[in-house]
Amino acid sequence: MTNSRQSSFRRILVTRILLLFVPVLLVGEIVALNKARSSLLATARQNLTESAISKADKTVDAIALLKAHLLSVSKTTVIPSNLPIEQEEILKQLRQQLPASIECVQLTELLTQKIIASDCGDEVIGELKYPLPSDGIDVKAVFPPKSGMTGKRNSQNQLQLVLSAPVSNGRTNSTYSLSIKSALYQKTTNRPGSLTGAMVMIAEDGTILAHPLTGWVGTNIEQHPNASQFKSIIKNAIAGRNDSVNLSFEDRQEKKELVAGYTAIANPLSQQHQQKWIILAVTTVDNALFGLEEIKLILIVLTVGLIGASLLASLYLAPYLASPVEELRDYALNIHSHHAAQPVPRNFKIKEFDQLAQALDQMVQRLKAGAEELETAWKEAKSANQVKSQFLATTSHELRNPLNIIINCIRLVADGLCDDREEEVEFLKRADETAIHLLGIINDLLDISKIEAGKLSVVTAPLDLRQLLLEVINLQSVNVQKKGLQLKCELGTEAIPINADAAKLKQVLINIIGNATKFTDAGSITITTETEYSNGKSQAVAIVKDTGIGIDPAQQHKLFRPFVMVNGTTTRQYEGTGLGLAISRNLIELMGGTITLESVGLHQGTTVKITLPLIDISLLPISNKQGNAGDLGFSSGNEGVKVSRQPSLQESERTVAMAINKSEKVGEDKKNSPKLQQLPGKEIYQISLSPQQTILLSLPKGAVYANGASQR
Repeated sequence: MTNSRQSSFRRILVTRILLLFVPVLLVGEIVALNKARSSLLATARQNLTESAISKADKTVDAIALLKAHLLSVSKTTVIPSNLPIEQEEILKQLRQQLPASIECVQLTELLTQKIIASDCGDEVIGELKYPLPSDGIDVKAVFPPKSGMTGKRNSQNQLQLVLSAPVSNGRTNSTYSLSIKSALYQKTTNRPGSLTGAMVMIAEDGTILAHPLTGWVGTNIEQHPNASQFKSIIKNAIAGRNDSVNLSFEDRQEKKELVAGYTAIANPLSQQHQQKWIILAVTTVDNALFGLEEIKLILIVLTVGLIGASLLASLYLAPYLASPVEELRDYALNIHSHHAAQPVPRNFKIKEFDQLAQALDQMVQRLKAGAEELETAWKEAKSANQVKSQFLATTSHELRNPLNIIINCIRLVADGLCDDREEEVEFLKRADETAIHLLGIINDLLDISKIEAGKLSVVTAPLDLRQLLLEVINLQSVNVQKKGLQLKCELGTEAIPINADAAKLKQVLINIIGNATKFTDAGSITITTETEYSNGKSQAVAIVKDTGIGIDPAQQHKLFRPFVMVNGTTTRQYEGTGLGLAISRNLIELMGGTITLESVGLHQGTTVKITLPLIDISLLPISNKQGNAGDLGFSSGNEGVKVSRQPSLQESERTVAMAINKSEKVGEDKKNSPKLQQLPGKEIYQISLSPQQTILLSLPKGAVYANGASQR
């Protein structure tokens, strides 16, 4: 059924192409404009810095040239004091020797300051003061009159320099002073886009010597709102930096953004060369970005063209891509009405659509095989039901045998069929052990029911894995020695701090070591610990390795599944419900760890690894930090060994017979104690409970033993 809100593939294809291309093009245009703007500004700043350096060089050269001309004229001109002086003749001679760019020339007497000849008016423009500078030229600046004040303004309305030098009268002394006036620089108008910039000149004390705005000339930067910017420029220029900077100022209530390059030169008006003039080449940001509008226009035209091209491309591609999809759609919609096998459409021009057609064909074939798969699944479910029934039968056997033993033992005692009190105690003891075994089976059943109901929980707390392992070894040592196996333990000397449920973890360890004991008829059981670093976390690993019957690798994946028995014959031979590993896996996972089982094959032994996260050792209780090994009943000397009697969980029905031993005598005479075997860095302790049964416990040197003593 078609939804009114849905759209066709062709329409979606066209709209998606446009929705993809248009934003990309617009973003590309914005990025290109920003890049162009940045490049233009960078070029403008570089050019303005070079222009400022060029203007500074020209200023220094111009002042030096004026000084050279004036010095040359003053040295070569002699005005006789005893002859009448013709003003026009003197000015004509001086003008011929000086450059035409000089605005005016004036000759005055030194003592009376009387003007001898001048084309600057009646006002004395220069006053020669002694002592003269080392170059013999006195230079001073003449600022234009401020706005609102009277005074003659020069044509450029800029800073002017007056240079004065003494002129000889033909005798030994100088009687006259020759002064010339010239503008510091010629104000020029730059064409749009020019990056030479207008010149701004600032003295080290902040006095503005030259500026495009005549009202600023002669003022101090402190009088203007952007004084802090100028101070920073002066500071950097005096430090010897030639750089550029962005400026802003308000002119007629309009805020303008400027770009300026700057440098510094020695003050030509002072003999103290430490004083500087700062030369700036300034232009507006709009002028620096003069070519940006053309770039913007080109990008707009290009964007519109690309959008049009993408629209045409999408209209062309839509039918080319939509036709195969429509054919496959029609085939899929009408497949239920095909009485005969109709082939799926093929031979499309696009390889992916051919692959899609092949996948559709394979899907149809899988649908045809669906009935067979459902039938197979039904058979597997039936088989699983049979497995569960087999498990129930095995469990009922495991429950019935202990009950028969308990009933028979109690009846033997109750009916007075025992020979003496010692025999009665032995039967009652056997009944007690069998009851504990029965309780373990019932607990397993309760645990697996909680697991299926999702109600199994653990209460974790900091504990010492090494201490817990030693306690479990103490519990399982009797079962190990009864089968004549070697028990090798390498647990180190330091505490292994973990966060776990002590009771539940103990249950898992008892189950794992019990399985190793049960399925090992000869050889040894090795229990070791180690730490490993995985996925950024430190983990404690407890490893239980045996030399028992092993398991086929193809069957190992079934071991941790409840109600599933790998080999019913083996299970019957060794007894048990087969729930231990399933319960152990769930408990370990609830504590944040993992449990794995590995076996090379049958009769190749089995290795079980339990991994739990390590925690900070400071979280352990003080008693655990001290590394107490627990009361194992082991000793490192030749003294007799006492091992506490633990209930066996694998007693057979033969216990009802009268051939049961009255008691087990554990111990050995000191004289017959075997010698200890020494390994590098470790000591192996051999515990003999009978002449035929031996346990080897390997602990590192310095370990703490059951009786609380330590050996280094």
